[in-house]
Amino acid sequence: MAVPETVLTNRDLEAIVETSDEWISTRTGIKERRIAGERESTASLGLKAARKALGVANMFPTEIDLIIVATSTPENIFPSTASLIQNSLGATRAGAFDLSAACSGFVYAVEMATQSIKAGGIRSALVIGAETMTRVLDWQDRSTCILFGDGAGAVVLKASDIEGGVLSAVLRSDGSGGDLLCIPTVGSGDLRNSEFGMNGHAPGKMYMNGSEVFKFATRVIGESINQALDKAGIDIEDVSLIVPHQANLRIIQAAARSLKVEPELFMSNVERYGNTSAASIPIALCEAIAQDRVKPGDYLAFVGFGGGLTWAAMVVQWVDTRKAESIRVLAPQRRQVSYFLASLRANVLKATRTLSDLTRRIRPRRGRMLRLRDKVNQLDQ
Repeated sequence: MAVPETVLTNRDLEAIVETSDEWISTRTGIKERRIAGERESTASLGLKAARKALGVANMFPTEIDLIIVATSTPENIFPSTASLIQNSLGATRAGAFDLSAACSGFVYAVEMATQSIKAGGIRSALVIGAETMTRVLDWQDRSTCILFGDGAGAVVLKASDIEGGVLSAVLRSDGSGGDLLCIPTVGSGDLRNSEFGMNGHAPGKMYMNGSEVFKFATRVIGESINQALDKAGIDIEDVSLIVPHQANLRIIQAAARSLKVEPELFMSNVERYGNTSAASIPIALCEAIAQDRVKPGDYLAFVGFGGGLTWAAMVVQWVDTRKAESIRVLAPQRRQVSYFLASLRANVLKATRTLSDLTRRIRPRRGRMLRLRDKVNQLDQ
């Protein structure tokens, strides 16, 4: 995982918008969130998380076959944020693309990578959830600006003969609720009066109907987890930990009641990071591992929900494939060298393209100068 250093507390927000620490805490469970600095972006946060994930997996960038970045706040419309990270990693053998499924995106992306591995098309994938949500907020809208934060999390998936891993997934969508939680682009301006329009919401800024999204989330979490458990062939009593999208503590508490389990079964860190959209599940997973709440053989459930409207649930049996591999000598140092070489390669290629473009511009001018010189010589004669 990777989060910005800058912390924005509820007390800080009191100076920005009409709200209070008590109001935010009691309604959302959020105490603080991280805010990306000027030199931080979705790609830079995703890159940091990706490098850490490769370190944990004891793998090199050239061993990755596919990179998927789940994000609602990409660097560009294109090129994809995944391609930028692929270049910075030096993952020269990997395909790369972004996936847009809002706060459900990470589960969607893990399932896409899983199916690619199971189909035999690839053997390894790097899945990243990365967001800079604070850059698409209206800081005068207290219904949204108090909720969101920035961050990234990443996992590596590998083909393996060891039993376990991703056992099941349920992916769902209901586009009829698309205008309840949205960030319209500039291209949506011509569509506001059509069936696809976002009801005149400002392009580039988030809009959310909080009460409707709350009702939607509390309904689908329990349903989708039970569906994923049925597909995996296990019961809720077998689950050691549920890692939900970190949107609101009250939603998590409602989900626990719906599933008739103790709230402690759910991993929650929403109080420190707020809603980081597609990054929230992998960040929470990383912290759960750090807290020793995840052990080999454990059954875990992931569940995400958000704009689209989309929702997704997944059941995983945690395994550690590193135990079946030989120790790689000086692997961390070799990875650092590979990152340096990737940066050097990118800079050399950029310089080469710049020089080539400059040469193309100079050549026509040189030709014009030669023709002008010939004409002057003819006049002298």
